[in-house]
Amino acid sequence: MRKLLLVALAGCVAQLIDGSLGMAYGVTSTTLLLVVGMSPVLASASVHLAEIGTTLISGLSHAKFGNVDWHVARRIALPGAVGALSGALLLGRLPVHLAKIWVSAFLFCLGCYLILRCLLGRGIPHGADPSTRTLVVTGGVAGFLDAMGGGGWGPVATPTLMVATRMQPSKVVGTVDTSEFLVSCAASLGFLLTISSGGIAFPIVACLLLGGAIAAPVAAWLVRHMHPSLLGVAVGGLILLSNAHTMLETFRLPGVAALTAYLLVGGLWLVALAVASGAVLVERFYSSLQRGLEI
Repeated sequence: MRKLLLVALAGCVAQLIDGSLGMAYGVTSTTLLLVVGMSPVLASASVHLAEIGTTLISGLSHAKFGNVDWHVARRIALPGAVGALSGALLLGRLPVHLAKIWVSAFLFCLGCYLILRCLLGRGIPHGADPSTRTLVVTGGVAGFLDAMGGGGWGPVATPTLMVATRMQPSKVVGTVDTSEFLVSCAASLGFLLTISSGGIAFPIVACLLLGGAIAAPVAAWLVRHMHPSLLGVAVGGLILLSNAHTMLETFRLPGVAALTAYLLVGGLWLVALAVASGAVLVERFYSSLQRGLEI
């Protein structure tokens, strides 16, 4: 019962982050499931099964508000599904110790990426309309990494489309979220083929969905009161520390070396938090100053 409550909490936290940042549901959920003791394959499988429901709801909502470019969604979803199926089949056949270190290393890299992206900004669309080749490559790579690491579709596909296309940010987020439904279905199929439905704890999947459903309205409130960049840096640091612990255990570093590594990661995280907090304060100061001048 305690484990199910922790999983529900993981789904709740992940939805809070994803609802505020538009990404990181998979990477956050998978990291938290690994922390509570779930194997990498079952963690990724559980997250993708839960995402079938969350991405369906998200896609319908985006479509209702006109945030989906269906032409782009179709062209990125199909290669994404192929990549996700391939990644799930490969992960399901890896030895447990190799799968654990791969997933932890990948999530650690995504945590670094999340922090850097929040510190440096999201970027402004300035390129041409997306070519089929760009969408196929982006979808295939993002889908493969998403299944292999339990997260990665949003962190890879969203910034790529924002930088390489003229799509509006709202369209990019809506299109990527909607196309992820097919990716989640394909990844789930791959995991079912490799570990069978008997190996999946469906109560855990249900708890992830329940936690996400509870957090959805809270995330909508949070995004209006907490700066997305600051939240992203905070979450990225937690992801770094959690997965650093797994990697250090795997390599069995001496106590002093492990402590040094923890302090280094923690110190860099605190620096990033300070930089993000300063940027938010400066932004709010200039916004207040501008409003004062307009009055």
